Amino acid sequence: MDALEGLLWAALTPLEVVWVIAVAVYMVMQRRSAQATMAWIFVLAFLPLFGVLVYFFFGPRRFERRKRRRARALRTVERTTAADAGASLEVPDPATRLMSLCEAAVGLAGRPRTAEVRIFTEGRAKYAALEAAIAEATHHVHLEYYIWEPDRIGTRLRDRLCERAKAGVKVRVLVDGFGSSKAHDRFWKPLRDAGGDVRRFNALTLARWRPRMANFRTHRKIVVVDGTVGFTGGMNVTDVHTDEHTGEEAWRDTHVELRGLAVKGLQMVFFEDWLYAGGDARDIDAYLPAPGSVPAASRVCQIVSSGPDENLDAIHKLFFASIAGAGARVLLTTPYFVPDEATFHALTTAALRGADVRILVPKGGDVPLVAAAARSYYPELLEAGARIFEYGPPVLHSKTLVVDDALALVGTANFDNRSFRLNFEVVVAAYDAGTADELARAFEHDLTHAREITLAMVRGAPFHTRLAASAARLLSPIL
Repeated sequence: MDALEGLLWAALTPLEVVWVIAVAVYMVMQRRSAQATMAWIFVLAFLPLFGVLVYFFFGPRRFERRKRRRARALRTVERTTAADAGASLEVPDPATRLMSLCEAAVGLAGRPRTAEVRIFTEGRAKYAALEAAIAEATHHVHLEYYIWEPDRIGTRLRDRLCERAKAGVKVRVLVDGFGSSKAHDRFWKPLRDAGGDVRRFNALTLARWRPRMANFRTHRKIVVVDGTVGFTGGMNVTDVHTDEHTGEEAWRDTHVELRGLAVKGLQMVFFEDWLYAGGDARDIDAYLPAPGSVPAASRVCQIVSSGPDENLDAIHKLFFASIAGAGARVLLTTPYFVPDEATFHALTTAALRGADVRILVPKGGDVPLVAAAARSYYPELLEAGARIFEYGPPVLHSKTLVVDDALALVGTANFDNRSFRLNFEVVVAAYDAGTADELARAFEHDLTHAREITLAMVRGAPFHTRLAASAARLLSPIL
């Protein structure tokens, strides 16, 4: 038996060498960032069984969407934007430099358009405004959500949609197959019976299940009413976002309503996802306002979307370019803070050159590994002059960024690799002093419910806490 065991152990050594070489070659050929490549090589090489399972289900492989959908969406965008492609916009002077910088970095994000902007910092007002807009719909209502719970808010909103569908309004609902798994077909039956169309994005069913699809989710929250009213932001359809049903434990979140030409960007993002989910999108032009039919609004907005089906990483570039161009202030609110090297250096550099860099994160994250990784970035940021605040309770779920006096970002993207490169996300960039000031005031109010983290507190943390944070940071590129 001893001789047999010796032979087995001797055989394992070359097998391990072959495995490590194969893993390294495979990961290098994926052409990811150096940090992500090394992290995956480490996990796969030294934890082969666990690592393979994690990579198989959650690995960052590019998700190739249907070429037909991409081509049709692109043709529609080109056709529907040709009429106003040469139009110019009056941009407030403080935002001109930042807008030019962001447009250069984002590339194909789409040209800015005008809209009236309304900010919601709590769920009761957002849901009321959403239901009012739906009640006024005469042509169509399009909704896309990561989470739609079959609770009181979810049921109430579904019933409002049933009313409009019965009145002849075209109602389309797209929900994520994972995030909205609790909303079963029987929940949607009343809406379908009323004439509404409900589909799932990457539905995780036994018939259509594919391991490589499980990690690619639509994290977007989009509503478009009659092509001229749109909503997006951090709030899903669930009771936890409103004190109407959750009381003082309601999550702190931010959402935005747009009215005007800028809504076209949200509409096109919705149709891309709708086509991918197998929905009918014939006569897309009929769901877009005719050129000249929507009066110009007072604020300039840009709709920026990104996902694993393209290599632009547009939202990541938007965050990086915005922070890198900051001169006076950077006010970042995010529930998940795991910056990559580029965004981390953008924050520290902004702080070092004297900008007021303040970062607001939750006191306790719902994913311990992510929360630990976030704390590992505190020392360098604090040493550079940035200030960090931990909010709560209640839960902080808001995703906003204010840069200087005239740039404000509100959307669905967190400040982490998953939002930057794995999820399908959407963000509104408002080049407007009024929107920036409103979000800045909300930020200052949130600080009254937060505790500032000092360098002394970080350095004085127990050794095991600091060790856990440093270890979690090694995996930050794949979180």
